[in-house]
Amino acid sequence: MKRRLLTLPELSLILFLLRDKPAAEKFLAWLPIAEVEELADGGMGSLRFVSRKDEQRLGQKIAELQFLDEDGVPVLVSLYLDQEGALYELDSWKTDYSPLKRIPLF
Repeated sequence: MKRRLLTLPELSLILFLLRDKPAAEKFLAWLPIAEVEELADGGMGSLRFVSRKDEQRLGQKIAELQFLDEDGVPVLVSLYLDQEGALYELDSWKTDYSPLKRIPLF
């Protein structure tokens, strides 16, 4: 998969999800340079954070949010940590399984 930096809307969304979490401060300086890979989800916007760890695994969900895409279809996003507390995945699910049109700025 192709690695890239977060887009401004993705960064805004993740910062919004982290806004009241105790672990947020340790991610703030790193997020603008964090590399991600888009997941094969039909264009719904799911991302995995690139890690240097060999055995990175899904840990706990730390935040969840629902919003409406610009076509009025609900989108559920969940932010997950890995087993050691590092950012692991932003899971995005559009309820009709269509591609995400736009992430609103938060």
